[in-house]
Formats: sequence, C-alpha cells, structure tokens
Amino acid sequence: MTEQNLLVPLDTYLKVGLHIGTKYRSKYMEQFIYKVRQDGLAVLNVEKINERVSVMTKFVSQYNPEDIMVASRRENSYKAVNKFAEIIGAKKYIGRYPPGTLTNPNLKTFTEAKLLIVCDPWPDKNVINDAYKVGIPIIAFCDTNNESNYIDLVVPCNNKGKKSLALVFWILAREYLKNKGKIEKDSDFKPVLDDFAEKEEE
Repeated sequence: MTEQNLLVPLDTYLKVGLHIGTKYRSKYMEQFIYKVRQDGLAVLNVEKINERVSVMTKFVSQYNPEDIMVASRRENSYKAVNKFAEIIGAKKYIGRYPPGTLTNPNLKTFTEAKLLIVCDPWPDKNVINDAYKVGIPIIAFCDTNNESNYIDLVVPCNNKGKKSLALVFWILAREYLKNKGKIEKDSDFKPVLDDFAEKEEE
C-alpha cells in the first residue's frame, strides 16, 4: 500500500482509530480483518477500508444531494451527520427513526430518498428495513461485529468512535464536492476534521 493510493495520509487513518474494531467478529466482516490484537480487539485492514471508502464516494456522487438520506441513531455520529448533510445538501435523520417514514406517504414524517447511508446496521435496522422494502440502495458503515443483511455496500470502519466517523464523513463530503465539480482539488475543501467531530469527553 502506498500513500498515493490513499484518500488521506495513513497517519490520519490511524490517528482517529478508523481501523480499531471490536472483540466480536461476524462471519461477513472477517474478510476485512487484518489481525487480532493480544487484548482480543480485531484490527481492520486499512487498505480495504480505503478501497471501500473510495468506492462509496464514487457511488454516492452519482446521486443528487436532495436524493441522499443519512440516518444514525448513535449520538457519537450526530455532529458528523449534521455537518455532512449541511455541506452537500443531503437529507438527514438522527435519533430514533419512526418506522414507515420512507414507506408510508400518509405519515407527516414521510420522506422520499433514492440512497440511504447509515452509521451502524444494528441501531439503524428500522430505517434499513424500510429502505429495503422500497428498493433504496443502502450503504452502511460496519464494524467487525456487524452483519450485512440488506446492505448493498459495506464500508468497514470503527463506527463507534466519534473521530473515526467524522473522518469518513469528512472524506465523503470532500470527494462528493470534487466529483460534482463544486471544488477542483483537495485544498479547495475548507471544512476541517474538527468541524465533523464531537469533542471527546474528558
């Protein structure tokens, strides 16, 4: 793996702990695991993370911002989701997702979308089920303990860490704007990682 192939420098990936998984390893996620540490934590393969994030950015860029919905029930992702949605103009759903929002036009909360991005398939299972019912492609950030049911594109990463999620959304926002011709190069993207990251508790 060379730095040229990476969306951000290797040190940036490692610094936010994007590769640090859990002690539980699902059968599907084994293909993304590089090794298991002595303390039992699985470590994700950074090269495979980078590959999937790159695939994701190209895929998401095929959609107009108003057709993209980002959903997350985990509080550790709220700032990143809000910032991403604000920058590209996507829809967002944070907190508890009421079933039927994507499927029942009679609901006041009814929302139409053509692409769904979720931060964790387990707490976000309700919105995934609805998206699957109406045939919306689903991208999910998956840790070593996640299953891939109904997921069209799995992006392996530490989906528990605030800074880890912030980095994935930061990269996605930057690459989306580049692919849409809104900015020309990386240095034109002015938001910094801290704009996407919740402050760590002391």
